[in-house]
Amino acid sequence: MYKRILIATDGSPLSEQAVESGISLAGLTGASVIALKVVPRYPRSYFDGGLPADPVEIKRIEKQWSDAAQALVNKVKTRGTDEGVSVKAVVVKSDLIAEAVIAAAKKHNCDLIVMASHGRKGLKRLLLGSETQHVLTHSHIPVLVLR
Repeated sequence: MYKRILIATDGSPLSEQAVESGISLAGLTGASVIALKVVPRYPRSYFDGGLPADPVEIKRIEKQWSDAAQALVNKVKTRGTDEGVSVKAVVVKSDLIAEAVIAAAKKHNCDLIVMASHGRKGLKRLLLGSETQHVLTHSHIPVLVLR
């Protein structure tokens, strides 16, 4: 049925449930998994949503975010390995989360995207929109959304 499943995660509790379900599905179908975490870039100006910062400090913060993202997908990889599922851990830097998820699924020849129904809450979700909704409406690959 499925050969390669992309599981997008942000580390939230709901996303963790999606990871568990995606790994279980991969185990049932014999599929391999691409565990993906998209890391945004640090805002470069006040108009991007950040305060002006020293370039050295920006690099330090972005490295910290990347390291945390790598640890998260490595944790997913370990879970998959424990259940006998082959998992590749991938971290992508992009401010366009939904587009990065879709592009990664295409790049890795995935035939299913698994993700949580939402990650952000409150005002941020209203202002930024739903990344899951964007993936659902723009992906040509089937999307399994878990709540």
